[in-house]
Amino acid sequence: MSKIRAEHVFTSESVSEGHPDKVADQISDAILDACLAGDPQSRVACETLCTTDLIVISGEITTKSSVNWEGIARSVVRDIGYTEPGLGFSADDCKIFVCIHAQSPDISQGVTEGQGLHKEQGAGDQGMMFGYASNETPEMMPATILYAHRIVEALAKRRKSMPKKYAFLRPDSKSQVSMLYRDGKPVKVETVVVSHQHAPDMKKDELEKLVRSVVKEVIPARFLKGGYACHVNPTGRVVIGGPSGDTGLTGRKIIVDTYGGVGSHGGGAFSGKDPTKVDRSAAYMCRYIAKNVVAAGLAEKCEIQVSYGIGMAEPLSVNATTYGTGRVSDGDLAKIIRSVFDMTPAGILKTLKLRTPKGWSYRDTAAYGHFGRTGFPWEKTDKVKALQTAAKPFLKKA
Repeated sequence: MSKIRAEHVFTSESVSEGHPDKVADQISDAILDACLAGDPQSRVACETLCTTDLIVISGEITTKSSVNWEGIARSVVRDIGYTEPGLGFSADDCKIFVCIHAQSPDISQGVTEGQGLHKEQGAGDQGMMFGYASNETPEMMPATILYAHRIVEALAKRRKSMPKKYAFLRPDSKSQVSMLYRDGKPVKVETVVVSHQHAPDMKKDELEKLVRSVVKEVIPARFLKGGYACHVNPTGRVVIGGPSGDTGLTGRKIIVDTYGGVGSHGGGAFSGKDPTKVDRSAAYMCRYIAKNVVAAGLAEKCEIQVSYGIGMAEPLSVNATTYGTGRVSDGDLAKIIRSVFDMTPAGILKTLKLRTPKGWSYRDTAAYGHFGRTGFPWEKTDKVKALQTAAKPFLKKA
């Protein structure tokens, strides 16, 4: 009897740097970068709101850096491409309100070494964080979110590098990729959806032709065999977009930022938070661990969960799930991980050098995904040998 092959279709979406929520994320992270540049010990929890002709910057920030809040916001908006006056949102015309105060001393004492009940540097909050990796793509990311990111990123690069040729493109866009999986592996693109803000005089077939060329460029040919459904601006018209079309807020695109709906999510957003906030730093660490586990050949898929209590240094739990693909048991893998990785907040900061970014910035993370792109320290696979060595006694038992 022939084996029945398991099939399903899975979908992920991405949004461009000009999406209103991403405008907010980038402003918040650019402010974080400015704070850390002059004071690596800065405590930052920055929230940004963007709407028609208005940016509101708020949050709890304690820093010795001199920060031009308004100047940073305008620079980010200008770089994204909102420079045309009269469209409801532009870098030079929008009003900016700044409402910032210092971090609560009750929180500060829990995350400052030598203070608080436990004296060690503790977690900035309670909660659980997740990281994921899979061997289904070279980047060890789910294929659907990876290619959804690549589509909107490629469109933005064309818009910014060839502004005359692509003058009909404006900054706000969304993409969606649906793929057929067979026995847990991606085999074919079923559907691509792209909605892109545009100039009033754009001809729709221009955008459709451009989208298809981008899809062909960023998605491997083997996934496009047999054709795919392509829906471009399904409503027919997207002239009004960006913060003028929809209010943007920091931290609303948590699934876009992570794994596109694959695996689990602890609920915490990333952007605007300094790395003492384990919502961000521990999620980066979990990705780092999961990616190294897969790169070491210990599993084909790996999800890591970690949990913390506010002000406490050691994680309350570390859990590994390999979906039946592990070469050791999930319980043993969790023990191996604890022996190789320092998962205290201080250990995470030291391992990934999150207080002093070099060759990358937090603003870089704020569009097109925090994971699956080169240049970030949590994307390195430099713990492969250490994991393989630590796993040897457990491999013999398996």
